[in-house]
Amino acid sequence: MLAVKSMDVRDNFKKICDKVFNGETLVVSRPKNQNIVMMSEAKYNEIMKIKRNAEYLAMLDKSMAEAKAGGFIVKSIDELENM
Repeated sequence: MLAVKSMDVRDNFKKICDKVFNGETLVVSRPKNQNIVMMSEAKYNEIMKIKRNAEYLAMLDKSMAEAKAGGFIVKSIDELENM
């Protein structure tokens, strides 16, 4: 992980973008501690996929807990077809 000042990003944007594209994560320090992080689109997509998977697994865990607590309704095929 690299850390640079925002002025350095402006002065070396192409060089920094090349490093980020090649796998580096960059922390850009800004005044009043309003820092940002630059990463490649591939890394961002990977993080978002992990986040979505975690949310999905949490939803499944919640559903399983509700089912174990008796929070479901049992219907036969005939009952479902008549709905």
